[in-house]
Amino acid sequence: MRLTHWTDYSLRVLMYCAASEQREQPATVGEIAEAHGISRSHLTKIVMTLSGLGLLETTRGRGGGLRLLKPAHTIVLGDVIRQTESDFTLVECFDAEHNTCRLDGHCRLKGALREAMDRYLEVLDGVTLADLVAPEPGVRGAQRVRFVPGLPRPPEGVVRRPRVSASGESR
Repeated sequence: MRLTHWTDYSLRVLMYCAASEQREQPATVGEIAEAHGISRSHLTKIVMTLSGLGLLETTRGRGGGLRLLKPAHTIVLGDVIRQTESDFTLVECFDAEHNTCRLDGHCRLKGALREAMDRYLEVLDGVTLADLVAPEPGVRGAQRVRFVPGLPRPPEGVVRRPRVSASGESR
């Protein structure tokens, strides 16, 4: 399954806010937009949606910005994705109203994809926002983390795992 830009950006906003919780000044839409190269106006719409879902508190004016309304460890990734994704119709036969597949009822693709989707969401139900921004324990041979200006730095010595390509080579 591929997430929409809307959900991807929603997760980025939430993660940025979670990583910025200890800062005196809250994160701002402009700051997040610049850090991720996202349109400020598009991000504003996403922030308003996240606020409406009860995930973000928004404060206007000088000293204003964005803060999580709930502790990061209580925000479940699966719930956020269910609330921000608009279409879980992986194939036509998932939509009874528009299904024209002549194999419907005679193929097992729909069941296999439904099970895959259920397991996908089940995994995400076990991940919280806090899990996504927690510093990873040191891993031998890992690279140093590149930080976004303005985000708090984890303690010295925190490194991330090197990314591994499909062929098994470290990058």
